[in-house]
Amino acid sequence: MFYREAGDFKTSYIADSQTFPIKFDRYRYYVVLAVAFGIIPFIINDYWANALLLPFLIYAIAAIGLNILVGYCGQVSLGTGGFMAVGAYACYKLMTAFPDVSMFIHVILAGGITAFVGVLFGLPSLRIKGFYLAVATLAAQFFLVWLFNRVPWFYNYSASGQINAPERDVFGIIITGPNAPAWATYLFCLIFLTVCAILARNLTRGTTGRTWMAIRDMDIAAEIIGVNPLKAKLTAFAVSSFFVGIAGALFFAVYLGAVEVGEVFGIQKSFLVLFMVIIGGLGSIFGSFAGAAFLVLLPVVLKVVGVDVLGWPTDIVAHLNLVIVGALIIMFLILEPHGLAQLWRVAKEKLRLWPFPH
Repeated sequence: MFYREAGDFKTSYIADSQTFPIKFDRYRYYVVLAVAFGIIPFIINDYWANALLLPFLIYAIAAIGLNILVGYCGQVSLGTGGFMAVGAYACYKLMTAFPDVSMFIHVILAGGITAFVGVLFGLPSLRIKGFYLAVATLAAQFFLVWLFNRVPWFYNYSASGQINAPERDVFGIIITGPNAPAWATYLFCLIFLTVCAILARNLTRGTTGRTWMAIRDMDIAAEIIGVNPLKAKLTAFAVSSFFVGIAGALFFAVYLGAVEVGEVFGIQKSFLVLFMVIIGGLGSIFGSFAGAAFLVLLPVVLKVVGVDVLGWPTDIVAHLNLVIVGALIIMFLILEPHGLAQLWRVAKEKLRLWPFPH
């Protein structure tokens, strides 16, 4: 009754292979995009932008990037925070060196630089995998943070070691700096998230995505049937790092405005994005959105309920947040390894048959 495919006929292969072949899904996403672009910018304020919307948009991009590497290609990575730092510092150097270039170009180039660095650190994946690859990417995380802390050129020889985003505008509208309006920063990040999600969706559904999944499921068998493991793994690292670099650039330039690498892009950031992917669902673009939304919304809900309503101390609420996240990760890994995305798929299956029993 609520979700039906009956009568939704296709008359060509192109129509059957489009991104959302079911009309109900297609119209639902059109409505979401219409609300995101046409309504939220007119009602947004600084609190909603800084507390919920900007973190969600940026973390969703990072989660999509990590999900491509971990969920679709099966290459474990614990270096997401370090690659976000590469994107942030690359964007900072580009903004200060080329002040007249559009911020769109700066963010895209920062993603490209991060993709190059990601390929370099992805080379060990050709020889090692599993736990050993996780350790190698963890080493990349610590090395990159150490590099940005120790080489003054990256932070333009600032005495504090901190980088600050200069004020920049797009089409005359300020999007970086303290004077940037909330709706402008929101739309800027939303445009990047929309494009990244569409790119990821099409990549994972095409030949490239199938080679990634073949490597993930059984790399030896994939190589026997003609999949090039070198190309598959390095393209996964490149695309993943590109998205993560864009997220890092936006996190620094648009959201925070000032960054000290050890505090902002430490190992906690890598684990946070990994938890988003695990809770949302490995190998699912929708799961990246769901995991990012859940882990961004959870601390805000706990603060409102625990601190504002119940009057609990702030540190107790912060520890409770960690306990809940840890318990959810254990629960999902045991009961539902495919996360919130699988729960959504099951709900849609129920809606297809409702009101009849499954």
